[in-house]
Amino acid sequence: MSESLELQGRSWPAGQVEEIGQWVGENRGWSRYRLSRELCARLGWIRPNGQLADMAARSFLNKLHARGLIQLPPRRRASPNRMKHRRLECVALDASPVAGELSRVGELHLHEVSRDRARLAVFETLLATGHYLGYRSPVGENLKYLVCAGRGRPVAAWLFGAAAWRCEARDRWIGWNDRERAAGLHRLANNTRFLIPPWVRVRGLASWSWSRVSRRLVEDWQSKYGHGIELVETFVDRSRFHGVAYAASNWLEVGLTQGRGRGDREHRIQVAKKAVYVYPLSRQARQRLRA
Repeated sequence: MSESLELQGRSWPAGQVEEIGQWVGENRGWSRYRLSRELCARLGWIRPNGQLADMAARSFLNKLHARGLIQLPPRRRASPNRMKHRRLECVALDASPVAGELSRVGELHLHEVSRDRARLAVFETLLATGHYLGYRSPVGENLKYLVCAGRGRPVAAWLFGAAAWRCEARDRWIGWNDRERAAGLHRLANNTRFLIPPWVRVRGLASWSWSRVSRRLVEDWQSKYGHGIELVETFVDRSRFHGVAYAASNWLEVGLTQGRGRGDREHRIQVAKKAVYVYPLSRQARQRLRA
């Protein structure tokens, strides 16, 4: 093993990885669930809301196990994550055309739907049936917004989740080092899905909805998770889209991804390069992220 290992957005000295391996070996009777929670306490992995970051710890242990650096006990049962295994049940949607100028569509309303079962079902159906990437219930911190017109008709959906562990173009724009990135990554969010369904043709809707979402993101994240966010990122597949909606909403294009998937440890998986866009949620976002 080399002198250090890059995982979970930070550098791990070889000696520390060996210590973790020895610790796991000394507790062979523990489940993977207990190991991840005990590792949180051992490393001080506590979320700002006071909860253990056990999912991040479990992911870290699984990656070490996959590399042969530690030996985890066999899985005793399937993941207890109810969201991961929940079956998505689509609901009927009114797909009759909505078209015209924004001012003529009528009053629009923005809803954060994570705890609203009826609107959440509409939100999930929209993304599952209308977005080219499909939809799976997100794991970890996330917010889900639905824009509705008259009579509650959905006209746009926004999904936000955890930021990418590493993105060269984004990290260069922020100007942070590995230590700053590891400490500040939880203050970034990724716009993983944005959809205006094909039956909606309303000029200016994307900009209008983003202006409302951006005003709420910090407060809503703080309310749900106990900490705010400073920056939003998104990745636009240029083989499919031009990023017009983001550019028109004053997002900043800061570069391209390197064309590798998230799980590409061997640099062999080639995927389409994507344009990297960021949106600071305050004028001091970069300075705060480097602090």
